[in-house]
Amino acid sequence: MRDRESSEAYTGIDWPALIARQEAANAAISGKRSLSPEAEEAVLKTRAEELAIRPAQAELERRLDCLEFQLSGESYAVEMSYISETLPLSDFTPLFCTPPFVLGITNLRGRIISIIDLRRFFELATVGLSDLNRVIVVGNGSMEFGVLADAIVGMRSLPIGELQPAPATFTGIREEFLAGVTAERLALLDIGKILADKRIMVHEEVS
Repeated sequence: MRDRESSEAYTGIDWPALIARQEAANAAISGKRSLSPEAEEAVLKTRAEELAIRPAQAELERRLDCLEFQLSGESYAVEMSYISETLPLSDFTPLFCTPPFVLGITNLRGRIISIIDLRRFFELATVGLSDLNRVIVVGNGSMEFGVLADAIVGMRSLPIGELQPAPATFTGIREEFLAGVTAERLALLDIGKILADKRIMVHEEVS
């Protein structure tokens, strides 16, 4: 009876694959160069699996250098690769006949750039302007504008593997532009997507 049970327990084992792996291991130990086709296939499969794991693991361990800032009491971040500079909110000119989220324009060393109030674009609560407000100048080579921040917190290095999908509380239009949220509820903006969004592109008509 015991022999019969043992025989049934071993019927589920893939013996050819097991033997091929054993041959591959023995060949590696003894320094043999010739392998059976089954053993060679097993070696190649194992190597392919290992190589597939490495890039995925490296991507999870990759970190993003970001700038953290405040908007309506919430924490947001933008990748440093999109930021050219930050500056105080000082001289700017309001524009008529533009969406409410366009705070105005400013002259940045001869370049006229728009200042976008993401609080209004994301339909968040707004407060008055203060000395803490800063403008984060972002661009991608074809589009450039300033993002209004209530205050700048500082530099952060965010591990990509720790970013999570936006929680249910992040509703409305801003959910479209989030790359992920950390456990500390720091929201990483997909600034590349914002720069490419046609709703941000303001075309001023001069009569």
